[in-house]
Amino acid sequence: MDSAAQILREQDGVASRRQLLDVELRQHDLERMLRRRELTVVHPGVYVEHTGPLTWQQRAWAGVLFAWPAALSHRSALRASEGPGRRTRDDRLIEVAVDRQRHQTEPEGVRIRRTHGLHDRVQWNLGPPRIRYDDALIDVAADAPTDLDAVAALADACGARRTTAARLLRTLDQRQRVRRRTWLESILADVAQGTCSVLEHGYLDLVERPHGLPRGRRQASHRHAGSTVFRDVDYDGLVVELDGRLFHDSTRARDLDLERDLDAAVGGAETIRLGYGQVFERGCSTAAKVGLVLRRRGWPGRSQPCPSCP
Repeated sequence: MDSAAQILREQDGVASRRQLLDVELRQHDLERMLRRRELTVVHPGVYVEHTGPLTWQQRAWAGVLFAWPAALSHRSALRASEGPGRRTRDDRLIEVAVDRQRHQTEPEGVRIRRTHGLHDRVQWNLGPPRIRYDDALIDVAADAPTDLDAVAALADACGARRTTAARLLRTLDQRQRVRRRTWLESILADVAQGTCSVLEHGYLDLVERPHGLPRGRRQASHRHAGSTVFRDVDYDGLVVELDGRLFHDSTRARDLDLERDLDAAVGGAETIRLGYGQVFERGCSTAAKVGLVLRRRGWPGRSQPCPSCP
């Protein structure tokens, strides 16, 4: 029984039938422990050593042991790496990766992810085993329901200094099959270089052009206080600044943005600062609002609905 107790201690009170039978227990021992409620079934062939609610860590162990050989993946891998401080709307669902060739049933509360190159991506020595952090983050971004959700996942991780855009690019380069690869590469390349061309193209293709807004001047230069300032989009005095950084890397960076807005106001310009949400998630409403500001400033036109407008 000492070996069984050690397994349960090392796995937060969770063990599989296979593990317990591999030590000194026999089938009739398991049946007796279940009758006495010393063990409780979590999933078929997986037990926990109490009858109360399971912690997240115990549910994670149970999901991995049920699908063994397996490892936590996607948001569950991020949650395990970042610790209990991470809270997501998917915490009730344990995501588990298995080899691509396997077809595994999904018990309640567990999502099975069939994965290419599983064994090379997993940290098997951790408890529970999990997909490496950068790989899991790329999986979350690639499978996100919207582009904004993908950007948010990257922003959370990079903003908290858990990884960097350069590291993620290297990991992405080693992966053969990734959804929205080209888009992710462009976002991460922009972030690594401190530029926002993806956002600039998004503004042109999703906001300005399809909604009939006037064509703004791109990267227009403006002299102020003896120096040259470049503005992302300039509508003859209405300046649209596109903030493509996933996060402000310092208070100084934010201060410089505010100073640019103030300088524009001194020169008679009005500044609108937009990010990924306004462009990729709410491009239609953003176009309508920019159109209203332009009309207030004398533009004779009117923003037009596009096929995606509600």
